[in-house]
Amino acid sequence: MAALNHGILAPANDAKREEIVELLTAAYWMEIETVMSYIANSVNPDGVRAEKVIESLQTDIQEELGHAQQFAQRIKDLGGTVPGSKDFTPSQDSLQPPADSANIVHVIKGVIEAEEGAIDHYNKVIQATDEDPVTQDMVTTILADEEGHRRQFVGFLKEYEG
Repeated sequence: MAALNHGILAPANDAKREEIVELLTAAYWMEIETVMSYIANSVNPDGVRAEKVIESLQTDIQEELGHAQQFAQRIKDLGGTVPGSKDFTPSQDSLQPPADSANIVHVIKGVIEAEEGAIDHYNKVIQATDEDPVTQDMVTTILADEEGHRRQFVGFLKEYEG
């Protein structure tokens, strides 16, 4: 078998590949945590006004899970190991369900903050992957999804606060 001389899988790019795997692992955990929080926030809210937000979160759960699966597969493709649950450390404080189940604005603001965190991180991944167009393309597509989610929830917030 001939050694690869070019691209992110070439031995000369070992350090860069490890950096990308670390960034992808962080993205994987962000998506997994978002799925957990979106499940809670799609079940716990009460009130008629919460229905559109609940419906949106229920749809987004599947999309975010798909993102996590894409990140996991890319980690594996780059020679990394997809971590198990014992490596998980939660960080999305703003997405924790509110004490008042009718406080849908708390949920909306939490989603916006989480999406903005993802957008920021995915832009960092894109900047770090010039030598890895496959990862860059995948993350660019996922970034567009996250920007769409953010836009939708900014619209919800305008409606609820207006």
